[in-house]
Amino acid sequence: MDVVLGIETSCDETAAGLLADGRDVLANVVASQDDLHAKFRGVVPEIASRAHIERINLMVREALDRAQVAPQDITAVAATSRPGLIGCLLIGLTAAKTLAWAWGKPFVAVDHVQAHALSPAIGLDQVPLPAVSLVVSGGHTCLMRLDDCTSFELLGRTRDDAAGEAYDKVASILELGYPGGPIIDKLASGGDPKAVQLPRTWLEPDSLDFSFSGLKTAVLYHVHGPGKTSGGLAKLTDQHKADICASFQAAVVDVLVGKTMQAVKQTGVRTVLVGGGVVANSALRSGMQQACDRRGIQLYLAQRIYCTDNGAMIAYLGWHLYKQGKIAPLDATATPTM
Repeated sequence: MDVVLGIETSCDETAAGLLADGRDVLANVVASQDDLHAKFRGVVPEIASRAHIERINLMVREALDRAQVAPQDITAVAATSRPGLIGCLLIGLTAAKTLAWAWGKPFVAVDHVQAHALSPAIGLDQVPLPAVSLVVSGGHTCLMRLDDCTSFELLGRTRDDAAGEAYDKVASILELGYPGGPIIDKLASGGDPKAVQLPRTWLEPDSLDFSFSGLKTAVLYHVHGPGKTSGGLAKLTDQHKADICASFQAAVVDVLVGKTMQAVKQTGVRTVLVGGGVVANSALRSGMQQACDRRGIQLYLAQRIYCTDNGAMIAYLGWHLYKQGKIAPLDATATPTM
């Protein structure tokens, strides 16, 4: 049995996971830092890094204990090496390389955006490829084509705010709390998605890139008035806030679904994978399913437990890289960008 330990510390989740034979998740433990960053309405890199230092050994030990796996049973150690906050990346990467050296195991460096792209296939008997994969998270929004489990062709990416980042900024504008995604999704269920006319940014006709900065600004000006950044919040009723959330969410989902369907048309691929933290969103899951059903496209959505950053997805892509002999040296470096 091949068992891969996956470690993820690219942003504000400290996570460790264990995967057996490329299919069975033996353990997946995640320590969230939402409470540490909530008052800042966003992730503070220094606070995130210190929290990783405090928690990384505990997460690895808890994963091993839950899976009842000993170090000698580990086949390889995988960790996120890119992209992310550089200080956070270095902590998980250093921990993983140290364990690999101490245990005498191969080390595998993983791109965590690619891990999100492949995460909808976790637990399947066979990975449904080729596929178009949409990754939607707090820091990244992109479309990729996957022809095998370690081959990722970038089709389009965000030019400014990621979708999850836009959720957090709109939640901040409305003073709803952090993180914004779950709060807006909940409030949107009681709002009218057509109540507020908000823009959908499609860019050039054939472009598969994304842009959500203008949408966020449109919400800001709707709340406070054109060109203003304050003074309007006190005038909003709870229902008006719900309508804004519903209208904002509808605009985001329309673009994400529309661009994904455009990628399917351009590539001719008939399978779609969708991963990343925003994929836990109910409107996105429903909208993507409806669009794929209308077109006869096979859709695989990441399970909600694998949507936010986690160790199981790192172990999953790490296993595929390991099986293809893509072992990283122990002097592998962290890279903050894609």
